[in-house]
This record gives sequence, C-alpha cells and structure tokens, in this order.
Amino acid sequence: MAKTCTHLDQIKIKQTNKHACEDCLKTGDTWVQLRLCVICGHVGCCDSSKNKHATKHFHATKHPLIRSIEPGEAWLWCYADELMAGELD
Repeated sequence: MAKTCTHLDQIKIKQTNKHACEDCLKTGDTWVQLRLCVICGHVGCCDSSKNKHATKHFHATKHPLIRSIEPGEAWLWCYADELMAGELD
C-alpha cells in the first residue's frame, strides 16, 4: 500500500507574493530555488541551496509541508512523512 501524507489538513497558505529567501536576505546570501511553508507562509531556500533554509525551518518549527514556488511547479513535499504529498493550484 502506498504511503500518503497525513498532514494535508494543516494547509493554511497556498501562494505568496514573496520571491526571496527571507533568511538568505538577512545574511546577504544567495539561493537556488524557493520553497513556501504552507502552514505559516515562511519562504526558504531549497536543499540545493547552500543554507537549506526551508529544511531548517521544518526542523525549527515542525511545520511538515512545503511547496515549490518556482514557475510551473506546484508540488508539495511532506518532511514528516518523507514523500511528495500532491500538488496545489
């Protein structure tokens, strides 16, 4: 049986107008791609970026779900269940 995400009921934020990693801006660093915490709206950089702020945000807050906010991407990732959790419009 395929594993499914058990946290989809926690989604509060589906989109953002932010186009920068909030934490990288504070330190003057750069990022590769951006991820949105769909629980609180924090925007962090992806794991291909040097600082991996989206993952650090999960470890600090335990907010399980992020989505890509890159053009043409709508996928969700669940850190807690370690799986792709679907897509958002």
